[in-house]
Amino acid sequence: MRYIDLVRNIIPVILVLLLVILTAIFLSRENVNLDPGQAPLSPSLQTTNNAKEDIKVIAQNLDTPWSIAFLPDKSFLVTERPGRVSLVTAEGKLDPTPVTTIEEVQEAGEGGLLGTAVHPDFSANHYVYFYYTYSESGGNTLNRVVRMRFEDNKLSDQEIIVNEIPGASNHNGGRIKFGPDGYLYITTGDAQNPSLAQDTDSLAGKILRVTDTGQNPSGNPFNNTIYSYGHRNPQGLAWDDSGRLWSTEHGSSNRDEINLIKSGQNYGWPEIQGDESRDDLVGPVANSGNNTTWAPAGAVFVNKSLFFGGLRGQALYEAVIEDNQVKEIKEHFKGEFGRIRDVVVDPGNFLYVSTSNRDGRTNPGASDDKIIRINPNSLQ
Repeated sequence: MRYIDLVRNIIPVILVLLLVILTAIFLSRENVNLDPGQAPLSPSLQTTNNAKEDIKVIAQNLDTPWSIAFLPDKSFLVTERPGRVSLVTAEGKLDPTPVTTIEEVQEAGEGGLLGTAVHPDFSANHYVYFYYTYSESGGNTLNRVVRMRFEDNKLSDQEIIVNEIPGASNHNGGRIKFGPDGYLYITTGDAQNPSLAQDTDSLAGKILRVTDTGQNPSGNPFNNTIYSYGHRNPQGLAWDDSGRLWSTEHGSSNRDEINLIKSGQNYGWPEIQGDESRDDLVGPVANSGNNTTWAPAGAVFVNKSLFFGGLRGQALYEAVIEDNQVKEIKEHFKGEFGRIRDVVVDPGNFLYVSTSNRDGRTNPGASDDKIIRINPNSLQ
């Protein structure tokens, strides 16, 4: 009888322990570590333990992050449209204190602090470049490119590189990147004046190419800083494995474009758009058509595909390119992250995208805007 009583006493203890263990296992599988007040993650960000590194939020609570530029130590700078420059460490931690706020920036409409680029020889000279909108004394809206030194996590010594690029509340372009030739390429919008895109004496509606000091390099087709013209509002620049330059461009009437850029060529705006053609003008390699809008922004090549952000399209787009032709355009994360602005690749070949949900064109989430890291090998 004593043995039976002992067993009867032990069974309840065992049942309690099993209940505790099962509860712990259940909680470990739930999304219980969100910060207080943080909005639930989209389905793609609610990953399993095995896939959590494929899609990961690196930074959040930003205000319209426009451009990302990696530094040699794998940290990166990010521009926020109101004029702030923020730093994310190599360990993926956002510094809560901005590196600087550029006081001259005028955030109005689509304008503000836009593109950024790191000098190819940054380790020696510490130069970082920025494109921003400002207002001159007469009240005109303009854009400029400046160069600053980044040392000890501080930006200083602002120097104007390209000045008085026509601007407006919309169509400011704003992407800047160094090309394989070591020159700085700059996209400019038509400043809501389409005729300027066809004027090779105006900097509006162009892709510019300048030296690292803003000078006209030898080989530019018009003996000035203009590399190509006839653009409406290009916001993406990317070079493929063969060194060819591609650009994404906001078109009219939903006819957004992917263009293969060559020196001196006229890309048609406002004379032609979409599938229209004229012998002396260059049409896009691909366009979104009349019934689809991408509103394409930042772009980068990975694994022979051109990845670019979609603002109104609210997707990460992948243009599969073969023999200079777009064979297929895939949509990733459609509607999950909201408006996607910049797309870059880090030294480890991971994609980094920035959302643009606080730009006044949609309803932002509680923790917008974000920078999200994506493993391109996980995309189907």
